[in-house]
Amino acid sequence: MFRALFKLMLLLIVVLLVGGFFAGWWGRAPQAERDAVATAGRAGAERAREVASQVGQKTAEAAKVAQEALSDGSLTAKIKAKMALDDTVKALDLNVDTVDGVVTVSGKVRTTAEHDRALALARETNGVKRVIDRTSTTGARD
Repeated sequence: MFRALFKLMLLLIVVLLVGGFFAGWWGRAPQAERDAVATAGRAGAERAREVASQVGQKTAEAAKVAQEALSDGSLTAKIKAKMALDDTVKALDLNVDTVDGVVTVSGKVRTTAEHDRALALARETNGVKRVIDRTSTTGARD
């Protein structure tokens, strides 16, 4: 879980740095456009607009990827917190991974009740599309 959160934080930092760079670059666009018009005519100005549009699209795509990664990390954290607060579930024995809203619960459970509750907590979390059960039972079933 720490590794996933670390990756999310790193991705967010990269997106913010790239976005900050392009925000500064866009801030100079009017001057660049005036220069292009002065030296290359309207064709240069149009090309500058096209490049700015492409950069904007790529930044939006990167922001979307970062948002999805943050959403997956948030879902994982919410589910683990629910499990930690639930007396039926021994959260330390379970691993929760989320990719594109699909949650995989793996690890060892002691009873059928613990198994059912762990999966229910995952399914009940807002934003979860599907839950994959990869748990195994270690003790007597109830």
